[in-house]
Amino acid sequence: MLYHMVVARKEVLVQLDDQLVRDLDRIADERGISRSELLRRGAEVIVIADDEAKADAALVAAYRAQPQDPLETEALMQIALEVWPES
Repeated sequence: MLYHMVVARKEVLVQLDDQLVRDLDRIADERGISRSELLRRGAEVIVIADDEAKADAALVAAYRAQPQDPLETEALMQIALEVWPES
């Protein structure tokens, strides 16, 4: 992740209850960052998680559309067992 870059930002108004704000401030203080930075990082985590969930769903859909051949899977397992180094 690139830091110390000037990035155009858009201010977004979000309504939070008092307890949540206190909790966010505590966490931000513990990490030595601002509340805004904490929320930015949280938003990035949400976006990454959503992207990963979509990729996982696409992979599952692809396997459902064309499932693995059990005979091919068994053959690959046998090959793997034959070449796997002994402990």
